Amino acid sequence: MSGLGVHDREAASHVEAIVRASGSSFRWGMRILPPDRRRAIYAVYAFCRVIDDIADEPGDIAERQARLDGWRAEIARLYDGADPTEPIGLALKPGIQRYGLPRPEFEALIDGMESDLRGDTLAPSSDALELYCRRVAGAVGILSMRCFGADQPEADEAAIALGEALQLTNILRDLGEDAADARLYLPNDLLDKHGIAERDPSAVLDHPALPAICRDLAAKANARFAEARGLIARCDRRTMRPAVMMMVGYEALLGRMEEAGWREPRRRSALPAWRRILLLRHLLA
Repeated sequence: MSGLGVHDREAASHVEAIVRASGSSFRWGMRILPPDRRRAIYAVYAFCRVIDDIADEPGDIAERQARLDGWRAEIARLYDGADPTEPIGLALKPGIQRYGLPRPEFEALIDGMESDLRGDTLAPSSDALELYCRRVAGAVGILSMRCFGADQPEADEAAIALGEALQLTNILRDLGEDAADARLYLPNDLLDKHGIAERDPSAVLDHPALPAICRDLAAKANARFAEARGLIARCDRRTMRPAVMMMVGYEALLGRMEEAGWREPRRRSALPAWRRILLLRHLLA
């Protein structure tokens, strides 16, 4: 971290520790980036992690809303020329200045977390689910593309399509965990289509029509993966490599769930370690 001031180094170390503690495979894909870009994407990830934790953790809703409001104010300070007050804010500042990270995308992320906080995502409409995906995943994608160095319009379009595909895959993977938290992201129109009147998450998971709903949502995810792939092909291959790494891994995960058929919806699917390593080696070759 040579060339950084003491406070900048501390902030960079802080966000890297958050990324490392998450245990996410995200960290390995981002290691191929140059140091400045890697620090920028780590700061974005840390911001996402901390606001997601606020939305997910138990506790008083008003207090958690106040904390999200605090992060909204921190983003405002970064763009209005004031000094950030949080280590994550300080870590975000260089990326915002160097790579033009757009303020509306940070604010969209907070909007998405507020939806979870309010419980708006209990069997939402398909339109509401699409908006939620745009906020919590498309926004991350656009911010990430800027950190990667991909700033053409096709890159933003790819980020939105890929973000929705990734988020739908997450929803299908986390059915059991979400139900345990009284959350249900499966859209109400698909529930109605397949004759599920219940909206209690556990009851939906036990319904015999659940696999059909998951297949429909997986088809939507696959269509968005295909759309993202076509858009990525029109972008600079070098700058899109981290995005491709995430896409290939998640497509493989979705395929694994499709093969299993959602017969055990409370069991969280994951790719075996050997398969993740093979994917990584293929992409880095």
